[in-house]
Amino acid sequence: MVRKETFEVRTKMGGTGIGEAYVYDIVKKEDLRGHGRLYAKIVLPPGSTIGWHQHKGETEPYYILSGEGDFTDTDGSVTKVHAGDICTIEVNGYHALENNGTEDLALIALIYNE
Repeated sequence: MVRKETFEVRTKMGGTGIGEAYVYDIVKKEDLRGHGRLYAKIVLPPGSTIGWHQHKGETEPYYILSGEGDFTDTDGSVTKVHAGDICTIEVNGYHALENNGTEDLALIALIYNE
C-alpha cells in the first residue's frame, strides 16, 4: 500500500509547547493497533518547542533529521542536538525540546507502550 503524505499543524505540543509543530504521520495511531500512539515526522520552526511533559507507561525515541535544538532530559540536563542524534525518553521519563536555531528542526518520533 502507498498513501499520500498528510500533516496537521499542532500547538502546545507536550501540553505546554510554544509555537507550531507540523506533524506528518508515518503510521497513524489506529494502525499502531494499541502498541503505541505516535510514529511521525515532526517539524518545529525556529522558536517552537515541545513542552516539558511525562510519558507514563510509554517510551519515546527521537531521531533528529535536520536542524538543531536543546533537548531537556528527565534529570533536567540540557543537551544540544543535531542531525543524526538520537534522544531516548525512558519509560515514565520527562523531556522537552526547543528549536532555538535559525532553521527548522525535523525529527522522527515514535511513542510506544512499555
